[in-house]
Amino acid sequence: MSITQINTTKVSVLEDFKEITKMRLALSVVFSSVAGYLLGVDTINWATLGLLAIGGYFMVGASNAFNQIIERDLDSLMDRTKNRPIPSGRMSVNTAFIIAAVFTLLGIIVLYIINPITAMFGAISIFCYVSLYTPLKTKTPLAVFVGAIPGAIPFMLGWVAATGNFGIEPGTLFMIQFFWQFPHFWAIGWFLFEDYKKGGFFMLPTGERNTGTAIQTIMYTVWTVITSLVPVLGLTGKLYLTPVAGVIVLVLGIFLLRAAFQLYQKKDAISAKKLMITSVIYITLLQLIFVADKFIREWI
Repeated sequence: MSITQINTTKVSVLEDFKEITKMRLALSVVFSSVAGYLLGVDTINWATLGLLAIGGYFMVGASNAFNQIIERDLDSLMDRTKNRPIPSGRMSVNTAFIIAAVFTLLGIIVLYIINPITAMFGAISIFCYVSLYTPLKTKTPLAVFVGAIPGAIPFMLGWVAATGNFGIEPGTLFMIQFFWQFPHFWAIGWFLFEDYKKGGFFMLPTGERNTGTAIQTIMYTVWTVITSLVPVLGLTGKLYLTPVAGVIVLVLGIFLLRAAFQLYQKKDAISAKKLMITSVIYITLLQLIFVADKFIREWI
């Protein structure tokens, strides 16, 4: 085998590893966890922060690998997923299972080193995603509701890692990201509707790209914005947002609502994709604003 072929094989193996663990998604989850940690901590412990990032990646990677093992036959039916490592034949189920099992074990161990409650929530996240959300996707639109639970844990997990406790603060962070899941994933379910249909997935609340789905998307977008602004009221313990930061979050929320209303008006894939992109921008900037607001207050 030539050097070029060896290098190509190495690149292929690395790409398959990134795909089976959904590296980009995993990194976004790690970002949420880090944001939650920075919000909850009094003094940054860089070792703990590093463990949180590593453990978080392991847990998300494990969930995604298990998911692709379970859905391998359905993935082969959809254009979006047919080239994934398992359905394409580049990776065996056994190899994927080893990755998933090792990642689960390492993830729980690493998070346990931080504190037991962090490991517990990490384990709950994997269980909900793999054992509940994944099989429900082909049974009922309520799968998105179930999937929103593990999807909302990372932001909360960071606070728990920082404090070792669960209370109103991490609960609020959980609710923000919980409600956010609905406009985000329903937007994806809308513009990928035909592809999901090939795999038999029920991702939209009414099962169709219709007015009912668009109205529910607006409703959950409203709840996302409302819960994002609750910390301004000073009712969420140590989690607080200044009025100035609250105004910025409100402006972001208006853009998110505008995208949701555009989907209601146009009911097309382009508007759905715009809503999906806007939702990603919203949650990313929101987390940055929350963290920046906290540290600016401390410096002042």
